[in-house]
Amino acid sequence: MSDPWQECMDHGVEVTKQAGKMIREALQKDIAVKQKSSPVDLVTETDQRVEQLIISSIKEKYPTHSFIGEESVAAGAPSVLTDNPTWIIDPIDGTTNFVHRFPFVSVSVGFAVNKEIEFGIVYSCIEDKLYTARKGNGAFCNGVSIKVSGQQDIHQSLVLTEMGFKKDPEQFNTMLSNIRKILTLPVHGIRSPGSAAVNMCLVACGAADAYYHMGIHCWDMAGGAAIVREAGGVVVDISGKKRPSGPKWKQTHIRESTTSP
Repeated sequence: MSDPWQECMDHGVEVTKQAGKMIREALQKDIAVKQKSSPVDLVTETDQRVEQLIISSIKEKYPTHSFIGEESVAAGAPSVLTDNPTWIIDPIDGTTNFVHRFPFVSVSVGFAVNKEIEFGIVYSCIEDKLYTARKGNGAFCNGVSIKVSGQQDIHQSLVLTEMGFKKDPEQFNTMLSNIRKILTLPVHGIRSPGSAAVNMCLVACGAADAYYHMGIHCWDMAGGAAIVREAGGVVVDISGKKRPSGPKWKQTHIRESTTSP
């Protein structure tokens, strides 16, 4: 029986590569930056242009499909997941990195049907690393199979997270407290590359052993979560429960990608 969604994945890969090319070209020019919800929540014209490129290309080929895109939602579009085939898009995951030309910038695409993720695509476009995963078929980086490290001893682990400005003092203190607790376990170290999708792919390929993040959004993790799972990792919530393969999460929960089953 043929895979009903493989054609969608193939098209998603091609348009993601086009988006990555647009981002690389934009890095050669001056970058106009705007603020969204806070002085550190940034958006650029390139974010918006890349999302328009992806959605318009997919809509032309699949006019009945639905979309959840970071910039569309920021502009007032609904963020509603139904059973309809839905593309969940972060046009530039790592906008602050993009603004500063820090080299971890990615395009993230997840594709869900019946509220279950069918495939994920993450293109770390400055590194030129294309991560892909189809449910049940494994995870790949530039066509080469990848696996999580298999490390189950936290003391021997390299952990990823993200840190930054928090309006709420309690949230800010919790962020710092979490980092202190993890460092004093101890672990081999903590790294903060600046892109949730890239972080998940680093776990998926075994370069890091775990990743946790507070306040993550569905477009940040839809593509990367599929890749982590297909590489043999797990995605759990703040309670330690494994998450379903669909994006059935609240956007404010802590999420952690780990190597242990």
